[in-house]
Amino acid sequence: MKKFLYIFLTFFITSSAFANQPVDWQLGFQKAASETMRDIVNFHDKLLLPIIIAISVFVLFLMVYACIRFRASANPVPSKRTHNVAVEVLWTLIPCLILIVMAVPSFKILYKQDAIPKADITVKAIGYQWYWGYEYPDENIFFDSYMIETKDLKENEPRLLAVDNELVVPVNKVVKVMITLMMFCMHGHFLHLE
Repeated sequence: MKKFLYIFLTFFITSSAFANQPVDWQLGFQKAASETMRDIVNFHDKLLLPIIIAISVFVLFLMVYACIRFRASANPVPSKRTHNVAVEVLWTLIPCLILIVMAVPSFKILYKQDAIPKADITVKAIGYQWYWGYEYPDENIFFDSYMIETKDLKENEPRLLAVDNELVVPVNKVVKVMITLMMFCMHGHFLHLE
């Protein structure tokens, strides 16, 4: 039974990891396109996820233990204890140590992102209400990109991400994207990698 559950969960969790764009019920990140993103994914999958799972299981265990151990039928006279120095020190130090274990590799990744390589091409993305405008300043090219309505989508086009005029950049080149927003709009910029 454990083997079947392990295989099922492994397939369920990793099945969408091979996709190039967000898919419904996707777990995990999209395919990494840079070394920094690969570091972020490894940090998440190999350090954060096990820590989160361990903490969740531990808290669940404590809740179940407390419900069973301290139920009214098992403890007709409740304990009057108010302090336990050892427990208070532990529940202060253990979270601090966990945060330090998480902080060291995350700061390494954060500082690694400060090294910005020389750009092969520069793109200026301007967020307007409900659409994006793009400029290639070096080539003096300007165009707007509007979202395709749901009713006009073709097969396999992602809803709310498909546009009529896509931004195209070269593969395996460093692209500098300068993102600016006009007033009264907040957008997220989506990068589709193939």
